[in-house]
Amino acid sequence: MEDLNQWFEKGLSRYAYIHSMQVKQENLLKIYNSFHLDPFEKESLQSLQPKKYRALIITADWCGDAMVNLPIFMRIADEALIETRYFIRDDHLELMDQYLTNGTARSIPIIVVIDQDGNEVMKWGPRAPELEELVAERKAKLPEKESLDFEAAFKQFANEMGETYTQDQTSLGLD
Repeated sequence: MEDLNQWFEKGLSRYAYIHSMQVKQENLLKIYNSFHLDPFEKESLQSLQPKKYRALIITADWCGDAMVNLPIFMRIADEALIETRYFIRDDHLELMDQYLTNGTARSIPIIVVIDQDGNEVMKWGPRAPELEELVAERKAKLPEKESLDFEAAFKQFANEMGETYTQDQTSLGLD
C-alpha cells in the first residue's frame, strides 16, 4: 500500500481536474466564483500557510456533493496555501477504499489534508452534517432500490439536489 506522499504525486492538479470536467464544470465554477470568505475566515486560514499542508481530494465529475463542496474547499485552499491533487474515485479505488463512509460506502468527495511528511492531519467528507441530514431526509422518501420506480425517482432526487446546490445559497451558507 502506498503512503499518502506517493499518492499525492499521482494526482491531477486543480486546473487539470477542472479542465477535464464534462458534466458539472459550469456549476462548480459558478459556485467557485460566487463563494467568498469573510476577512476573519481569511485571516484564520492564512495562519496555516507556514504549515505547507497538502490535500488529496477523491472526487468525480458527476457528483453533486463534489460540485458544491470542492469549489468552497478551493477557496479555503487558496487562503491557506494548501496544494491540492485530485483523484477520480473509480480510477483510484485503492485510495478510495481507505476512506469509506461508514466503512462501506465509496461516498465522495473525500478531502484528506496531509503534512509535508505525508501524515494525515484531517479528513473531511463526503458532506457537511446539515446537508447530510437534508440528503438523508429526501432519500428516505425514495422507493426501494428494487422497485421499478426507483431509477426515475432517484434521477428526480439528484436533479432536485443539484438545484438546491446551485440555486439555494441560503441553505448552503453562500449568501
